Amino acid sequence: MFDQNRQQLRQMYHDTWQKKQANASLSALESMIAQVISEHAEYHKIFNSDASLEQDYFVEDGQTNPFLHMGLHLSLHEQISTNRPTGIRDLYQQLRAKFGNTHDAEHQMMECLTESLWIAQRNKQTPSESDYLIALQKLV
Repeated sequence: MFDQNRQQLRQMYHDTWQKKQANASLSALESMIAQVISEHAEYHKIFNSDASLEQDYFVEDGQTNPFLHMGLHLSLHEQISTNRPTGIRDLYQQLRAKFGNTHDAEHQMMECLTESLWIAQRNKQTPSESDYLIALQKLV
């Protein structure tokens, strides 16, 4: 999935949502994507046309990139399922209990993930798993 370009990734989201709406069978990855899309009703309208395949989203204009947002959810799901970085699965369970539901816990965790990625990019280094875990622990 991660060696594709932006349009191919976005097309995968579109295709998966169309398959989900048609009750077609989904691969494991498509099922995860469909679940994340389902949890974001505010994004459902972007799948009514192909316009979002090419659309740019600018934070400076107060826009959220829905594909980035949903991709961060998928990244978290992968981290939790593999427990990498080690300990994230337990932190996730604690945060779910604290925030009362999975979705809110994930949104809090995504803030830490995006900050970790931003710092790594700014410093031209790999993300620090230990700093990421420390940030997550502060949420608990």
